[in-house]
Amino acid sequence: MQITVKGQMAYAYTGGKAFDRQLPAVVFLHGAQLDHSCWNLQSRWFGHHGFGVLAVDLPGHGRSAGAPLGSIEELAQWVDALLSSVELEQAALVGHSMGSLIAMEAALQFPSRISRLALLGSTLPMPVSAALLDAAWHNEAKAITMVNNFSHSSSAQIGGNAVPGLWMMGMNQRLMERQKPGVFGCDMNACNAYARPLTDLSAIRQPALILAGGQDRMTPPKASRALASAIATARLEVIAGAGHALMAEQPDHVLNHLRDFLQQ
Repeated sequence: MQITVKGQMAYAYTGGKAFDRQLPAVVFLHGAQLDHSCWNLQSRWFGHHGFGVLAVDLPGHGRSAGAPLGSIEELAQWVDALLSSVELEQAALVGHSMGSLIAMEAALQFPSRISRLALLGSTLPMPVSAALLDAAWHNEAKAITMVNNFSHSSSAQIGGNAVPGLWMMGMNQRLMERQKPGVFGCDMNACNAYARPLTDLSAIRQPALILAGGQDRMTPPKASRALASAIATARLEVIAGAGHALMAEQPDHVLNHLRDFLQQ
């Protein structure tokens, strides 16, 4: 589905069904150097079970036009503009990694427009090492290798795909490689620069679900517990055996948690 947002074309996958704004709406927000396809399983299930789904490509990512936006605050404002473009008064937000920061910021800036929050692979702050930040700007192939290795659990490093015959590490690498030049550095810088203090999250009143991978080395469960403590309405679930790429590593467990949460 193509949507005009702030004068530029944005792409959203609707789960294989025509988008119906009369249904409960859920917007999926991907992480850095990714696009809507990281949500294929989850977004398709919701699209076929009574939800209006928008799994978006953020500006400059995937099929969406324009340059990537340079801050989490700008991206949250873009989400608000997206909802206006499709005439939605309110939607649930599901965000992974960088997308979780966008979801939190949107809930703080536009509380009346966000009904629920699901935050996957999340922490606040979300610092990026100097080595990774430099590689994201100047050596994308190296940065992709670094993130791909750190995003996956030990079992995923040697296979572990739920679909026989598919290579989990290779799939994620190719997804990252197909993003436009300059996107990686912009995304990493936005995560690193997001300076909202953890105490601000006490203002979030929407029901919130936090999903953490038990083997996540990028946003470890300890950080997710601190996040859950800062949001009074949050419930934390740790998925054993999953790394940061938990939607791919444990797709059914992620879907089950999201289904139970969003159908309440």
